[in-house]
Amino acid sequence: MTPTLTDCLLIIDVQNDFCPGGALEVPTGDEVVPLITRLIHHFSHRILTQDWHPPGHLSFASSHAQAAPLETIELDYGTQVLWPDHCVQCTRGAEFHPALGTANCELILRKGFRRAIDSYSAFFENDKITATGLSGYLRTRGFDRLYLTGLALDFCVLYSALDGQREGFTVQVIEDACRAIDVDGSLADAQRQMDQAGVTRIQSTDLDR
Repeated sequence: MTPTLTDCLLIIDVQNDFCPGGALEVPTGDEVVPLITRLIHHFSHRILTQDWHPPGHLSFASSHAQAAPLETIELDYGTQVLWPDHCVQCTRGAEFHPALGTANCELILRKGFRRAIDSYSAFFENDKITATGLSGYLRTRGFDRLYLTGLALDFCVLYSALDGQREGFTVQVIEDACRAIDVDGSLADAQRQMDQAGVTRIQSTDLDR
């Protein structure tokens, strides 16, 4: 399986706060960095997404009296998991992992910058209405197949994969280039949702064949 000029590698949220020692660390999240850096050289086109929250973001548990991380609340757009403060704009936690090879990437898409709404997906805010503009960019560039990597598999990678598939792209998730938070079975649920939506789950070695 060799990537073509109409394929694009989408690298989701490989940021310091999602890696070990970060504010919302994904277990072994940093292990994806050397693999993604190697995968970058397989693709002619690469895009990065970056969680980019303002201080006091509505998804932060600290923004709600007596709330704790991983609790849920109901907002206008549905159920919201409350998180520790993370990926706050212009902080070290929001920066990409220092070993990630970002120099050859063509676009950095920032998401979650609206204070009153969270954004897991690279395509839509969590209201599923407010678009990030990524679909239009991909279509204008002529891309039709997306390969997803990054953090976390059961949240931002999942939502991006599902939305990408709904937007008409062929989506493949490179599972060994992702890591999951896996809260209350969220990883198994994410894999089931991707399978049901027609998202293909592959391994990085499939690209070497």
